Amino acid sequence: MQLAPTQLQQHLQRGLKPLYTLHGDEPLLVQEFADALRAAAREQGYTERTVHTVAGAHFDWSEVLASGGSLSLFADKQIIEIRIPSGKPGKDGSAALQQIAERAGKEGGDDSTLTLVLLPRLDSMTTKGAWFGALESFGTTVKFDPIDRRSLPAWIAQRLQQQGQRVATGEEGQRTLQFFADRVEGNLLAAHQEIQKLGLLHPPGADETSAVLSFDQVENAVLNVARYDVFKLSEAVLGGQAVRVQRMLDGLQSEGESEVLVHWALAEDIRSLKRVKDAIQAGRPMPMALRENRVWGIKEKLFERVLPQISDTSLANLLNAAHKVDGIVKGLKQPDWPASGWQSLHRLAGMVCKECAGPSRLSKGTTGARATVTGYTG
Repeated sequence: MQLAPTQLQQHLQRGLKPLYTLHGDEPLLVQEFADALRAAAREQGYTERTVHTVAGAHFDWSEVLASGGSLSLFADKQIIEIRIPSGKPGKDGSAALQQIAERAGKEGGDDSTLTLVLLPRLDSMTTKGAWFGALESFGTTVKFDPIDRRSLPAWIAQRLQQQGQRVATGEEGQRTLQFFADRVEGNLLAAHQEIQKLGLLHPPGADETSAVLSFDQVENAVLNVARYDVFKLSEAVLGGQAVRVQRMLDGLQSEGESEVLVHWALAEDIRSLKRVKDAIQAGRPMPMALRENRVWGIKEKLFERVLPQISDTSLANLLNAAHKVDGIVKGLKQPDWPASGWQSLHRLAGMVCKECAGPSRLSKGTTGARATVTGYTG
């Protein structure tokens, strides 16, 4: 059975199940969900807890299987946690997990044992495996998707509300939340810590106005703990988000990311745009052209918006620019281009942003955003 993270409280009211599998790439959300399950279990008499961390190909699964059928003299109920950081249990682990799942599913499972299986984000091939299928069939699985940039301000507002705080209403509050999100993007655990810090620095009092956080209070308190990756950079570039792209490139540079890897991400998107556009012009329907070029998910929607507005000439210019920057990040010099690899990446990303933003978005954006986009030269 699949369960959404937001359904936890409603689920707990109906009682605990004997087997839970938590998987995803947001450790904070996984940890909080697991903590809630443990707390509910303790209230119901699960006083003993055993943790098994699967490390290496020679992990002894017999100990895990044995612990599920034994209790100490001092406990009537127990929690068994199986942590698999790699997400790959191996051949022996696959068989053991299927056995554990089947044991939990027999006649509602053994109510003396609660089993938690903690996994990282899994690819589609792994989720189709027999062991994961057994966990899903006989137990409860919960998938934790990352909080994307668009949803982050609302997530921050909700967390502030939980500790009795909020931002001002209207435009000022939105500006505060956007600033907060910019500071913590890609680092949810740090975002949680910054929210807790605001609770300590500006605790809500009896006066309701004391619970309202001003922009200055947030600006002075929240550290810049954002973390970026090249895949999110790609989405921002295709979305024409020039200001955010500059911030992400600066962040990647400060984190020591490889210039070659960043260039590869930008160049691959340009090449993909060219291939898909060529396929469409050759008579392929857009959905088929996207699928054949392995473009799906968020990028699929971005390509559908961008392709009709970008010309063949623009794509040819972007391909030529990407070729030049390829040489720059490998130590070569190009006429009329910065010698610095990162400066050249900024320029290339800005060129792609300008094409992907389109004239309508440029005219509707903020003054600062327009200036940033048009400040690039191709």
